[in-house]
Amino acid sequence: MAGHIQDRWYKSEPGPDGKARRVKSDRHGTGMRYRARYVGPDGTEKSKSFPDRQKRLAEQWLTETAADMSRGQYIDPRAARITFQQFAEKWVATHTTEINSREAAERRLRLHAYPYIGTRPLASFQPGHIRTWLGELETKVPASSHRRIIFGTVSAALSAAVDDALLAKNPCLARSVQTPKATPPRVVPWTSKQVFAVRAALPQHLRATVDAAGGCGLRQGEVFGLSDDELDYAGGWVAVRHQLKRIRGTFVFAPPKGGKVRDVPLPQAVADALSAHSKAHPPIKVTLPWRTPDGPPVTKSLLFSGRTEDFVRVSYFDDFMWKPALAAAGIIPEPEQGARYTAAREHGMHALRHFYASVLLDAGENIRALSQYLGHADPGFTLRTYTHLMPSSEGRTRKAVENLYDSK
Repeated sequence: MAGHIQDRWYKSEPGPDGKARRVKSDRHGTGMRYRARYVGPDGTEKSKSFPDRQKRLAEQWLTETAADMSRGQYIDPRAARITFQQFAEKWVATHTTEINSREAAERRLRLHAYPYIGTRPLASFQPGHIRTWLGELETKVPASSHRRIIFGTVSAALSAAVDDALLAKNPCLARSVQTPKATPPRVVPWTSKQVFAVRAALPQHLRATVDAAGGCGLRQGEVFGLSDDELDYAGGWVAVRHQLKRIRGTFVFAPPKGGKVRDVPLPQAVADALSAHSKAHPPIKVTLPWRTPDGPPVTKSLLFSGRTEDFVRVSYFDDFMWKPALAAAGIIPEPEQGARYTAAREHGMHALRHFYASVLLDAGENIRALSQYLGHADPGFTLRTYTHLMPSSEGRTRKAVENLYDSK
């Protein structure tokens, strides 16, 4: 058995004959009687107190502790008293190098986890606590896709606690805990008529943004961060090496999402549109920090500029240029006098990437190539998002046979 058990109600002292005898201590009859003590893996003494008549429980606890240490499943009881919030606050500050990702994780935990499970000690977590929390979350967050992201953040934090030997098992991974199901909206791509209608409704100096996004599949930040040295007109390629990104209210140049730098085919029609744009609106040199607000300054020659002859500020563009263009194209309704435009999340500039994907799939491009051009980390994600846009095998069969007969 690891350690030993101290009886604090009795002590040993020399008797008249010089032999040790057992006598009552000053604490006799008050407080916890037994104190189980052992030396932990870190070399420090640990202990736990038990009341009178529970010496057997104290012995059992020491035995189980010794077994946990031999199996490598030992959890320091002092460290395990750390609350979920105390641990998660430290974890979220170090779990990724992306500032925006850290801030998003911190916000999810602060708004949706800490109020419910933040004060619970790590060692006390059971699957039932997670099930109860998920029930509360369902009443506060209707979108299951959002609940799934929140749940994933909490589970990642608890997995880190397991790795740090503060928790034996991650309760989020128990069989009885059901992960919120993802229900991504079905992508309905724009028609070419809608794309060109929105393009025509934008201010003239920003119309070519539609060509870059819809013709090359670039994200909004990649479009507004596009520099003239990334365009290979002769070879027909766009080198996507950075994006314009906002971090804590400060704009920076940063690598593309997920660090997925890539080369994307530059169709001749898009090349002509971007070349004509550059002649009418020469690129402007912009200097911004690299990656973080306190990063080293980097200068880029940007193709697109804002209203102050500087880089395009995304929020202003979305509210005062993009949404009016959507309304003019009949994609969203015109607002009533004095009212704001309705929310149009599915019709943001990202819709042009969906259009690009639909065009390539309709032309027979394979998923792996499309995934690479879009900058997705996993072709499986691309397939799950756009599988319903792929030509059916029945359609390909009919077309193949019809082509055979047409060639007679």
